[in-house]
Amino acid sequence: MADCRASDYRHTQTRLSEIIDRSEVIEFRFDGKTYRAHPGDTIGSALAAAGVKTLSRSFKYHRRRGLLCGAGHCPNCLVQIGNEPNVRSCQRDVEQDMDVRSQNAWPSLDRDIMALGENASRFMPVGFYYKTFIRPRFLWPFYERILRRVAGLGNVSKVTKSEVREKTYLHADVVVIGGGPAGINAAQAASSMGSRVILCDDNQQMGGHLRHTGGGLAQYDGLASLISELENAEKVRLCSGTAVTGWYEDNWLAACSDKRLYKIRAQAIIVATGGIYFPPVFANNDLPGVLLLSAAQRLFYLQGVIPGKRVVIATVDDEGWRLASDLQSVGVEIAAIADERQEIGTEAEEIFKDLDVALHRGHQLVAVTGKKTVETALLAQPNGEAAVAANPILVGCDSVVVNGRMAPANELLFMAGAQGHFNDDIGEFYLEKLPSGLFNAGRCRGLTDVSAQQTDGRQAGEAAAEYASSADRKSLKRWQGRASSSQSTFGHVSNALPFNKGKRFVCLCEDVTDEDIETAIAEGYDSVELLKRYSTVSMGPCQGKMCSINALEQAGRNLSCSVSDIGKTTSRPPIVPIPLAVLAGQQMEPVQVSPMHEWHVEKNAKMMVAGMWLRPEHYGSPIAEVQAVRNSVGIMDVSPLGKFQLTGPGVPNLLERLYVNQWHGLRRGRVRYGIMCNDEGVVIDDGVCARLSEDEWFLSTTSTGASVVHEWIEWWRQSGWGEGVHLTDLTETYSAFNLAGPCSRAVLGKLTDRDLTNAKFPYMRVRSVNVSGVLCRILRIGFTGELSYEIHCPAGFGRFLWDKLLEAGEEFGIRPFGVEAQRVLRLEKAHIIVGQDTDAMSDPISANLTEVVKLEKTDFLGKRALARIATEGPKQLLVGFKMESHKKVPVEGLQIVQPDDNECLKTIGWVTSCRVSSTLNETIGLCWLPFDVASKPGAVFSIYFDGHLEEARVHHGPFYDPDGERLKS
Repeated sequence: MADCRASDYRHTQTRLSEIIDRSEVIEFRFDGKTYRAHPGDTIGSALAAAGVKTLSRSFKYHRRRGLLCGAGHCPNCLVQIGNEPNVRSCQRDVEQDMDVRSQNAWPSLDRDIMALGENASRFMPVGFYYKTFIRPRFLWPFYERILRRVAGLGNVSKVTKSEVREKTYLHADVVVIGGGPAGINAAQAASSMGSRVILCDDNQQMGGHLRHTGGGLAQYDGLASLISELENAEKVRLCSGTAVTGWYEDNWLAACSDKRLYKIRAQAIIVATGGIYFPPVFANNDLPGVLLLSAAQRLFYLQGVIPGKRVVIATVDDEGWRLASDLQSVGVEIAAIADERQEIGTEAEEIFKDLDVALHRGHQLVAVTGKKTVETALLAQPNGEAAVAANPILVGCDSVVVNGRMAPANELLFMAGAQGHFNDDIGEFYLEKLPSGLFNAGRCRGLTDVSAQQTDGRQAGEAAAEYASSADRKSLKRWQGRASSSQSTFGHVSNALPFNKGKRFVCLCEDVTDEDIETAIAEGYDSVELLKRYSTVSMGPCQGKMCSINALEQAGRNLSCSVSDIGKTTSRPPIVPIPLAVLAGQQMEPVQVSPMHEWHVEKNAKMMVAGMWLRPEHYGSPIAEVQAVRNSVGIMDVSPLGKFQLTGPGVPNLLERLYVNQWHGLRRGRVRYGIMCNDEGVVIDDGVCARLSEDEWFLSTTSTGASVVHEWIEWWRQSGWGEGVHLTDLTETYSAFNLAGPCSRAVLGKLTDRDLTNAKFPYMRVRSVNVSGVLCRILRIGFTGELSYEIHCPAGFGRFLWDKLLEAGEEFGIRPFGVEAQRVLRLEKAHIIVGQDTDAMSDPISANLTEVVKLEKTDFLGKRALARIATEGPKQLLVGFKMESHKKVPVEGLQIVQPDDNECLKTIGWVTSCRVSSTLNETIGLCWLPFDVASKPGAVFSIYFDGHLEEARVHHGPFYDPDGERLKS
């Protein structure tokens, strides 16, 4: 029994900013162990409260990784939930009985045997796989399996169906991206000027950094009132928990929430996405227990979790001091504060007076050490490696909070074409004038003061609303990408000193170190795009958010140039990882149903989709349905058949062009089977056509080909071939039934006075018949190989006539039959199904339908191609076959093989249809074979089946009733 662990790191003081409900307890599992949480907890915060430091293993070296950013940007907290891989545990809320598992570790997260590979890291420099696994070539499949297993992330289930992701189209005058102080004020200002506003934020609660920073909590109340005002505004839509993932031409935005993809068209866009903290580079900077200041703030202020019991804080501004004061107030021991500034701020001085803590002015964090988690922090002044070795300051601790650097989240602006250069003084990209219709505000515009951010947001909102409503937008002044009053970036940490014990990771996603960057540049990959692809830096889950600037600055040092000279990689959507299901098409399958659909459902028919129609596959026993048709009578709903009426004197000429067989000689009341090909001689559909009168014809097609045939006929009719021809689609206007079997004439005779004898209503004829008072069009044709009648009636009478036919057939044991029984019945007659037995290369001559092709006609679609095939002879034939073993039923699509000169198997054909015939007590089918094999009745060939070969024999003609006596009876 797994133990329920107490919250070892949950402090007891309730704070106003907390979002957890301490009165309720939730239990969930992580790697089989049960843990407790509260509503409002994320998986990451709940595990942190239970003292769990290691959440994952790294991509390449399988090093331990724990919470780092707390904002869903880094790869450290990726977990698997059920069959859903790569879930950001710091963003996903805990649910009762949730089963969470770690990734990329074997046999367990704590004892990952693949971590031994780090001992050979000196043999795995950057790009080693390009050099090591290129030879011998035949071993690459083996290498690939090993690399995928070692460097994998989550496991994708091949059987679990993804959840339906709905698509919604939205339109707005102004779209604001970011729900912090700048974004909220921008939305309010644009709304007050009458604009329709959409405000998107990827967090579940609006408010941005004010919700979880010590300096921002005091200002949050005023912002909360604005949020409440926007919630009640008529023209404002708030989309919380919605990440905007990409900008596209003409201000088209893609945004993704948990269950929905938004496609948003905007007149103007305000980007108020704030900034992204990313870690400094120092030795062992990936060790569990190292947290960015923003992550520690989120844990502490929102979920009431302390980052550790003995904490070192490395900071460059007063925000680190505020957190230190609050942590100490709940009993956390602050082991040391390293402030890179020689002169700390006034607020920090006041806090220092009340703290019992060791202060190291002008010091920075250069390394951490520990086996499984942080045990020691190494602090030093930034004046060279010699100082570290000569006078290191070692501080014992179980957690280190680093006030890392912050970069503006400007990815969307770069996607939209914004230009900028890197400012080495402030350590970030400095944007110039923005493209027309785009505005930025707040922290991503360089403003660090909250009041300035709110003012800037209001100004951006007013400018965007003016742009959206302006008739002369070209006259409006472009928005400046950088505020003139912006200050140096807070949280700007200088590069840590070199330290020879422990790796210094530039990219945590791909385990790329500073040495890897140096090696790649030394090998000639000094272009930023080549460096990215060779070293894989910024190609992981964070997409460069946590590593790009560190990598560019490292490259600048190696190349002795500025980051501006190096440039940056291209920003592409999506800027945050999203499920593939979001990118898929609409997950719906629109279907049509016949008037008999409810009857089929009531009789527990197993339904299937055929084209656009929902059809019965069977009613419980396809074998019994086949036997009913063969021995007595069966009825099938064939309403999905394509049904078209052609009228006019030019119909025969049009049909002669569209079909490979002849139509001029077809007399009134007769029916003919036809094959329709494209201009390359490829079969596109088959069916029957009946001549009802001199100028009226009735054409039926396959169920799945109805819409294609309609478009095809209409295209050629309007191209000049159908002069005087009118085409009417009756597919949904008429219901249709196939009444088949030796007793079908007797059943139909009970409902009509019409003479149905063979002399008056022979095979391949059409008649107008009054059935139970309903005037029907009946074709006597035989796809099943039995005496049968295809009955077409107005759809409004469909259910009525269906019931009447079933009632009349009761004394004969009538049974409804579905698509599966029909497939067996037609296969016994060796009738093909277009689209199953044929493909996009099949012609009627090769499909063994030569007797239908009339090459003596003047012209028709595909004649030239078919004439060439007739002259040269087909290379392959579609023929029947019988299995030598009746118990073996090859799956459709299996390969037919034969050994070549080297005794290796080569594919010579494939199976298109195969079923067990209960009528014949044999396994029969259709297949494509080379002409020299297919032309010999009884020729033996081999089907590759379940890893071995099964023999079959070529069969020509129908398997059942080869002379057609039953269907003509």
